[in-house]
Amino acid sequence: MKMTIQVVIEQKNQIITETITSLDRQELSPETLGLNLGEAKQITAGIQQVMTRYQIDEYSIGQRTCKDCKKKLLNKGYHTLKYRTLFGKMSLKSPRLLSCDCHNHKQESFSPLTELLSERTSPELMYLESKWASLMSYGMTSNLLSELLPLKVHHSSIQQNAKNISANLEQELGEERYMYIEGCLRDWQELPKPQMPITVGIDGGYIHAREGNNRKAGWFEAIVGKSLQEGKKTKRFGYVTDYEQKPKRKLYEMLKKQGLEMNQAITFLSDGGDTVRELPFYMSPNSEHVLDWFHITMRMTVIKQMAKGVANHEIGVEEKLERIKWYIWHGEIYKVLSELEDLVYSLDVEYGDKQGSKGYKLEKAVDDFHKYMQVNSGFIANYGDRYRHGEVISSSFAESTVNELISKRMSKKQQMRWTKKGAHLLLQLRVKTLNGELEEHFINWYPKFKLENTNLATMAAVA
Repeated sequence: MKMTIQVVIEQKNQIITETITSLDRQELSPETLGLNLGEAKQITAGIQQVMTRYQIDEYSIGQRTCKDCKKKLLNKGYHTLKYRTLFGKMSLKSPRLLSCDCHNHKQESFSPLTELLSERTSPELMYLESKWASLMSYGMTSNLLSELLPLKVHHSSIQQNAKNISANLEQELGEERYMYIEGCLRDWQELPKPQMPITVGIDGGYIHAREGNNRKAGWFEAIVGKSLQEGKKTKRFGYVTDYEQKPKRKLYEMLKKQGLEMNQAITFLSDGGDTVRELPFYMSPNSEHVLDWFHITMRMTVIKQMAKGVANHEIGVEEKLERIKWYIWHGEIYKVLSELEDLVYSLDVEYGDKQGSKGYKLEKAVDDFHKYMQVNSGFIANYGDRYRHGEVISSSFAESTVNELISKRMSKKQQMRWTKKGAHLLLQLRVKTLNGELEEHFINWYPKFKLENTNLATMAAVA
């Protein structure tokens, strides 16, 4: 059996038929049923070549008349324009027209097709490249697209396009402000009944650093967060601490996506670190800030392990630590600080002059914990009471966000060395992809852009 694939074009009441390819099939077998991938690539690439040729011819004819005086413009010549789409890299015949003398023009001639296709890459290809690059390595993205589609694209090209898209996303971000609370108490009371409360967990993760040719530049920190609200999709945000200039704006934009109202209850949970302590301030008048119980217990667990190697029953370190933990659980911060101060004093008297000893290291660890609790004393809640009432006391879901946004793409499965700028821009792209917001931005940039939604959760799990 032989089959000829043709394209029929109807143009100005004229029917034109062009042959794309011919298929030859002999005995039916599982391998010969329908199209194979190579044939599908050949057919789609061929259809695109024919289609674009007629599209460009029709567009070029429409541009050869002066828009002001309607005089026909003279053709100076042609040049080849390279343009990349999902179905291959094309060489387009681009005319160069002489500017009309009815007005003064900056240039003697112009190329309308070059001005129209200024980016040289179709929006749909840029969308798929940037989306998949946010979920897997640039090399794997290149291999995947090249295997499934009739095009060859280098990973460096995908990386550059992803950076450009991320930079465009960053430019759309509003100005940074210290306070995002709007209106007054009277305005808030007149608002409709608020939606379900929002819970926001904020945490930090570390990324392998690279500075120029130095591929062993240590680590740098990235802050990520996730907001949870019953009945709504989860939203995320993230940034590199030493690179981001608008951290509060990032958090505010995420809350806006959740439909934040000034009379809505919000709970912020964080580890109380220097980089995140002031981040949630002045976001909402109806917010509370809670020090994450998970991070408190982690710090105390480390101190307890250190205390086991210090045999001093007179001080009673382990018993005092259990009592301190009980006070923290019930939100009695004054007793917590008092007990810690006494414990630091006792350890200092016993081991303060024994540098390098286990007791000396324990004293320093307890002193650091004392300072940590002092700084975050305003964020200590009655964890026991919150727990009994079903309220959130731990940002363990933010820990999963670190894994979701940072580890899967930058640390664990795909270990690379990153510059702060490169990691920050990719993080913005990954956030938009996992939030399901990337297509929305492409529609804003390219009003005629339309793409069927795909299962982002499945893709994220694969990545």
